[in-house]
Amino acid sequence: MRTFANIVEFKAAVGEHLGHTEWREITQEQVNLFADATGDHQWIHVDVERAKQGPFGATIAHGYLSLSLLPSLMSELFEVGNLAMGINYGLNKVRFPTPLPVGSRIRAEGELVDLKGTPLGYLATVRMTVEVEGEKKPACVAETLSLYVPAET
Repeated sequence: MRTFANIVEFKAAVGEHLGHTEWREITQEQVNLFADATGDHQWIHVDVERAKQGPFGATIAHGYLSLSLLPSLMSELFEVGNLAMGINYGLNKVRFPTPLPVGSRIRAEGELVDLKGTPLGYLATVRMTVEVEGEKKPACVAETLSLYVPAET
């Protein structure tokens, strides 16, 4: 994990690779819980027997499930100190290049693309890539936007 003492140190890292997370398995239980939370019960995600005969040979995770894991994955990559708060601000350029079969292992890598001052704080753009073990294409690539507000000094 990269640790930045403050926003000034973080700004100096623009353009740098922030590292890789640990590998983690995507389980059917996660997919089912995500389906319940979102109401998306499409059979390619939740019907294990039918999915065996489908186009992917197994159930696959929702694209938005891989996207929803980004904040957790980012917390494994880096932390910025001396902040009052950090909040999700949005996303740019989200893509799901390859399916994510249940039982696969994923990890993420990140790159600090930009950090600019705003009236509310500093807006960071971090390109996150969710890799699938053994696959050439990633399951998800997204530019995350996070607003960081420095603590009062």
